[in-house]
Amino acid sequence: MVCRKMAFQVSAVLLLTILSLAVASEAASTSHVITGSGHTVGFGELKEEWRGEVIHLSWSPRAFLLKGFLSDEECEHIIAKAKPRMVKSSVVDNASGKSVDSEIRTSTGAWLAKGEDEIISRIEKRVAQVTMIPLENHEGLQVLHYHDGQKYEPHYDYFHDPVNASPEHGGQRVVTVLMYLTTVEEGGETVLPHADQKVSGEGWSECAKRGLAVKPVKGDALMFYSLKPDGSNDPASLHGSCPTLKGDKWSATKWIHVGPIGGKKAVSLGTPECHDSMEQCTEWAFFGECEKNPGYMRENCARSCKTCK
Repeated sequence: MVCRKMAFQVSAVLLLTILSLAVASEAASTSHVITGSGHTVGFGELKEEWRGEVIHLSWSPRAFLLKGFLSDEECEHIIAKAKPRMVKSSVVDNASGKSVDSEIRTSTGAWLAKGEDEIISRIEKRVAQVTMIPLENHEGLQVLHYHDGQKYEPHYDYFHDPVNASPEHGGQRVVTVLMYLTTVEEGGETVLPHADQKVSGEGWSECAKRGLAVKPVKGDALMFYSLKPDGSNDPASLHGSCPTLKGDKWSATKWIHVGPIGGKKAVSLGTPECHDSMEQCTEWAFFGECEKNPGYMRENCARSCKTCK
């Protein structure tokens, strides 16, 4: 039940940002551009507003391409910070929840701490704004490097073990923001083999042709959801990194959970008799969520919905 409620934040993303401009009736159509020009993405109080072109890729899973999300300088800064720390990448064991070596993932990687420096902090605030999910729900930044045929076989970002998916660890991962730090000459695409769209035409590797694919372009970011709006796991979110055939692929990933990492309790705004349980309630109410999602909003945002005194 908690997971389902927290998953409301996911649907709120599409309702509160420029992503909401895509309508469900177009779900079966090809990818289309949602222009961000003139629209503010994110919370003003974080002072890290992003405006840009957003391309809707798929409804199953919900996937969007954010063009020019990072500057060249930001991409180079992340790579420079990560290079001295690179080690062989591992995967999460489905049974134990521990990190283990596996041949399905042949890249090298490094973790950057949350708020490690001013530039990293600025990028993290930008991610929080476009997803409309607070920084408390974010993991640190994972930087990956692929070259000479290195790959990551299709996998899910949501957890299969109860340890990592526990409330103390923020619950399930709900959304992934994958930022490309370099442009790859050949291969290296991110492929989603179970998506409701599929690439076609020239210029794609054989791996990419298995489903919906995104080419790594420096500064772009792929955002997709691992959970459905009702909080259940989305099998369509299966994804992988195709072999990098020519050039070097560097990427930075932000995994975001349904709840605060560390089990931090939600804030209470107002009086005990009439309060909001989340800081976002005022924003959600302004955009009509009290009427669109009355069950959730009246229980958690009674003050902003004016259903109490």
